[in-house]
Amino acid sequence: MNKQRWAQLALVPLLGGAGLVGPAAPAVAAPAPAAAEAATAGTEVYVSQRDCKPAGDGSEAAPYCTIGAALAVVQPGQTVLVLPGNYAEKVTFTRSGTESAPITLRAVNTPYGMVRVGHYNVSGTPLTISGVHDVVVEGLTLTGRADAVPALIHGAQRVTVDGIAAGAGTLPAVRVTGSSSDVTVSRGWFSSSATGATGVAVEAGVSGAVVTASTFFKTRVAVTDAPGARITGNTVVTDCATGIVLAGASTGASIRNNILRTGAGPVPQPGACADPTTAPAISVFSAATSGTEADHNLIDPASGGAVYRWGGTDHADLASFRAATGQGGQDILAPALLGEQQGTERGWFPLTAASPAVDSADAAAPGATRTDLLDNAHADAPTVPNTGTGNGYHDRGAVELQGSSTVTGNDEIRRKPGGSSLEFVHPLTVTHAWPTDGPVGKVIRKLTPDRFYRVGPIEPAERRLSRAGGACVQSPVIRFDNFRVLPDVVFEPHFAFCTVLGAMFTPVTPTRLLDTRAAVGISTTVPIAANSEIVLPIMSVNGVAASNITAVVLNVTATQPTSAGYLTVYPDGATAPAASSVNFVAGETVPNLVTVPMSNGNLRIRNNAGGTVHVIADLQGFYSGVGDGFKPLPPTRVLDSRANGGTPIAANSGRVLDLSGRVPSGAKAVVLNVTATQPTAGGVLTVFPAGSTSVPVASNLNFVAGQTIPNLVTVPVVNGRLVIQNVSSGTTHVLADLAGWYGTGATDGFVPHGPQRVLDTRTAIGGNADPTLAPFSSIDLWVPYLDPNGNDSAPKPTALVANLTVTAPTAPGVLTAHPRGEAPSATSNVNFVAGETASNASVVRVGANGSVTLFNNSGGSTDVVVDQAGYFVATTP
Repeated sequence: MNKQRWAQLALVPLLGGAGLVGPAAPAVAAPAPAAAEAATAGTEVYVSQRDCKPAGDGSEAAPYCTIGAALAVVQPGQTVLVLPGNYAEKVTFTRSGTESAPITLRAVNTPYGMVRVGHYNVSGTPLTISGVHDVVVEGLTLTGRADAVPALIHGAQRVTVDGIAAGAGTLPAVRVTGSSSDVTVSRGWFSSSATGATGVAVEAGVSGAVVTASTFFKTRVAVTDAPGARITGNTVVTDCATGIVLAGASTGASIRNNILRTGAGPVPQPGACADPTTAPAISVFSAATSGTEADHNLIDPASGGAVYRWGGTDHADLASFRAATGQGGQDILAPALLGEQQGTERGWFPLTAASPAVDSADAAAPGATRTDLLDNAHADAPTVPNTGTGNGYHDRGAVELQGSSTVTGNDEIRRKPGGSSLEFVHPLTVTHAWPTDGPVGKVIRKLTPDRFYRVGPIEPAERRLSRAGGACVQSPVIRFDNFRVLPDVVFEPHFAFCTVLGAMFTPVTPTRLLDTRAAVGISTTVPIAANSEIVLPIMSVNGVAASNITAVVLNVTATQPTSAGYLTVYPDGATAPAASSVNFVAGETVPNLVTVPMSNGNLRIRNNAGGTVHVIADLQGFYSGVGDGFKPLPPTRVLDSRANGGTPIAANSGRVLDLSGRVPSGAKAVVLNVTATQPTAGGVLTVFPAGSTSVPVASNLNFVAGQTIPNLVTVPVVNGRLVIQNVSSGTTHVLADLAGWYGTGATDGFVPHGPQRVLDTRTAIGGNADPTLAPFSSIDLWVPYLDPNGNDSAPKPTALVANLTVTAPTAPGVLTAHPRGEAPSATSNVNFVAGETASNASVVRVGANGSVTLFNNSGGSTDVVVDQAGYFVATTP
């Protein structure tokens, strides 16, 4: 009779709440958690209005609640990342960076929200940069009352204010004053509801100011008594008012690559002004003409006003201006042909394909930016002659005309070729229809293990998991407007594209970590009390920190139990699962190999029995991002000391098992199910690599006289050889069944998925309850696996790692696990006698339809329980 189980199990998180069943009696005090790194230790400081911590340290895990809190501690070279939200505060810089390590305040604007600073109910200036140097501000939207300047830069040096949005009224949107020098205002949006307002005012005493790649709507650029200003690549749209004004002694200025549209009415079709004298495109006062240059500007003539008002003289056309000044040789007087306004609080005016601004700018103009207002590179329109300087295809104004683009890889996530088993890549690429001189477009994405979205160029992104499991990119969105537009309905989607990455194995010389009888790993010799547990700290193995260890492999032995029960070994921080790791009866010594996930460096060992029990734990190896992959094999018997009249292993002696014909030369460790049978005295088996100078203290299998007992063993090999040592005063026969090997050429990685009960024929776990397994019958178990996409696209298991338990058998026998679809082999996984519960860890290659078959090779019936620890997946990219 064969029964199939196809009920798919729900995805269960590895770690749950902190609730513990029964009184916890930790015998080893868990180390105090490490203090969170101070903000000064990293390069990024986080601020999140929604996800902050009242006592946060600015880390990604514990962001500050306010921008001011971050600026109070930020250091040179650090970037304050401000997550979307409305920050009703006044932001003031009190710290400086250096020329090589500025302090950066960056708004992380996304399709799900923008960063707004200030509030109409908060008086004063929302952004103040005063008396400091070497600071950068990016992407803020400034809001506030009309009686304050939104952004004030006073007495500051080497300051860049990039990508901000601010409104102007009777006061400028941005005011640069005092003895400030080398201040750049770039890629901004400065608007007003009133005619003749000032977007950026550069005032007396300022030197070397740059206003570039910005859009001014019903506002202007005004420079007064500030020499050396560079006004480059802006789009200035006024309503019958001057676009750029240089007043006072603003000598040595450069005005290049700007678009000036000072006509009346809508942007695409402006009309003449009622009083054209109010609307000269560019006005340079007499005291400012010395050393000042103007060229490569596009001036829309619709207003009827002067092209230039230069030194008090109006020039109605370019010919007059050129004849009088010798400047403006590459200026264009023609309709600007701008498109409709895009965006609202962070808006812009795009170019139409017919605009004369396309491919006609001076690429080497002082203050020219590498990218445009939308942070896109310059693009070469193929049907437009390149009349500009440099590469010839920079556009005039703030926004570059772009061709179409094709994005690939946005819905993919895969292991990084050539990287460690836990490195992965989101292979995002973009192809542009037109040639460009750099990247175009931006992507917002959240890659495991990022807590927050990151905005960056459209290119592959790499990450590394600290532990095996799901690797995802969440809600990747591509835009070519630098996320300056919010949708009508703002919500954050939660779709993700994922894969699953497995960890590699590193074997270690068996090492005793715990022995409650001898105060090893514990401060007393007291056994674990009934329904209680202890904590076993494992802070590092072989120099690998616990935070980078996916799971450890332990040989756990229960000894001197005063009643029947079972041990559960599970990660600290999780709720004790309904799963068993070692089953025992009173007075019996029982070992079992346990693969247990790591969480915080501590493991919990719970005694689920009515009596006490001593516990021994010997480390066999661990899984991490480095090491060797696994190759599962069909179960194969490789040793039977009884066969062909063979002799048992003598007392206190060993037998070499040569597997060089079974595993390749690159094998570094093997997985064996080792069974002791017909022992004449109690003792232990210790399995270790051949060539060792001494027998390790750790044990793999404990037995008493006359007992048949198995245990799964993971052991290093040398040239395919290992030793099975009988540490006993009597003889014993030994069986060994090969399940797989680790080493060069093996690629499968381990994924923790448990401990969790996935089959119990006594209950409905795993689907509808199955009747007790009849004599010589089998049951198929579908192997559960992580499916983070929810669409069955994740890598499928190649082998199951689980604890198999036989309970209430009516006759002696063996339970054999093998790939579904293959005939049972002459191997065993669990040996049992009538009426006794027996268990053993197993690694079983997965067969057809992702299933394994459990065969009851017995003349009696039995119930079967399967507690999954994890599984293997193929990790080849």
